[in-house]
Amino acid sequence: MLTPQQPSILVVDDTPHNLSILFDALTHYGYRVLTEQDGKSALEQVAYAQPDLILLDVMMPGMNGFETCRRLKADPVTAGVPVLFMTASSETIDKVNGFNLGAVDYITKPFQLPEVLARVQTHLALRQTRHELQQANEALEARVAERTEALRRALAEVETLKDQLQAENTYLRDEIRQTTGFDEIVSQSKTFRAVLKKVEQVAPTHTTVLIGGESGTGKELLARAIHQHSPRRQGPLIKVNCAALPHTLIESELFGHEKGAFTGATGQKIGRFELANNGTIFLDEIGEMPLDLQAKLLRVLQEGEFERVGGTKTVRVNVRVLAATNRNLEAEIGAGRFREDLYYRLAVFPINSLPLRERKEDIPLLVRHFCDKHGPAMNRRIDTIPQRVIDTLTAYNWPGNIRELENIVERSLISSPGRQLDLGDWFGGNTALARRVTPQTLEDMERAHITAVLESVNWKVSGKHGAAEILDIIPTTLESRMKKLGINRPR
Repeated sequence: MLTPQQPSILVVDDTPHNLSILFDALTHYGYRVLTEQDGKSALEQVAYAQPDLILLDVMMPGMNGFETCRRLKADPVTAGVPVLFMTASSETIDKVNGFNLGAVDYITKPFQLPEVLARVQTHLALRQTRHELQQANEALEARVAERTEALRRALAEVETLKDQLQAENTYLRDEIRQTTGFDEIVSQSKTFRAVLKKVEQVAPTHTTVLIGGESGTGKELLARAIHQHSPRRQGPLIKVNCAALPHTLIESELFGHEKGAFTGATGQKIGRFELANNGTIFLDEIGEMPLDLQAKLLRVLQEGEFERVGGTKTVRVNVRVLAATNRNLEAEIGAGRFREDLYYRLAVFPINSLPLRERKEDIPLLVRHFCDKHGPAMNRRIDTIPQRVIDTLTAYNWPGNIRELENIVERSLISSPGRQLDLGDWFGGNTALARRVTPQTLEDMERAHITAVLESVNWKVSGKHGAAEILDIIPTTLESRMKKLGINRPR
């Protein structure tokens, strides 16, 4: 016997005897049975009772079974209920018509009850299977939609992370592994050679280095040389210009921040110290660091750990610190603007980069280096650098140091019409720039004067209107002085 939860069946037949037989048989097997004697009543009953299966007589007065079935299948509410036609007709055309209208099977009169029960059970089982499959499909679709939404959110997060990584990679491409070492350090100066000797000594160690010197003297090049000759050269070299960052952002740049740490912190940010892990961080213009942040920097130097802004998790790093400043940090300590304990942590191995006025013998090399460096980008090729250009540049005291020299050479490349470097009128003797010179020896002045006279006569030494005549000395004496002073005609 079937339980009360078993499906309900609507039997539609205009013959009471047939209704009685089917009602008794189906009820006996536990089905809930409803009966109607015409098509119109059947449609009303179906809309109200929602049976699980319909046994529908074909030949009925008024609305026949075919029309009743057509209306059932036209209604979305009842279209899914399986219909089994009952007919005494054996004509094939009737069966084909019934199947075209949506019926699932035929039962032939007079009834064979075992056949009726078998067909009823089969189609109810099929309906139950379809219902279960539909539920499973709906559940699967819901799960797919849920997973799709989760995947969409994950992809959005990945996209955000990708943007962050792209930003970090952009920084790394700009700041890490640039052409470094001693290759870009151009010098023949004996005094500067002592500075490079210190670089060679400290580079293989893990010691913190403080590089002092005026702006434009190449402190960053020294830091890069230390990194490239250190055991950390395979790791990153991360630069932080403490003077270029607003005080409100420098902590986040150095140590990173967590999402929501402050207005605008829409995601986690990795700080420069984490980027420099197992490598080197170069803190340029360290004297500009805010006093309250110096304590956190001191902790990193002492313990190698910190917390991101807005975070509680301690981050440990293995970073070598190189710092540079153009300030007198001891004076800053006296003024209360720099921590004394931080100074001694940074100045474990101090190196002072020399100003250009103390290594003027490097000017010819530097000029040639900058011509070769910037010339190709300007479609300029300089074959000749006149001695008068070198003399003029050597006479200047270079308050802006190498950076200023590079700018002047780059500007001169623009204004030089041919393959000879021309400083242009802006570097003439009447400008304030040219008048800012260091005191010269008599020998330097003599060399500059003789060179200027020779250039004015196109390097004609003897004869009428020659340099010897203008200088009022005999030609052999002039040639002797030229040799002694190292004056040679440009090739």
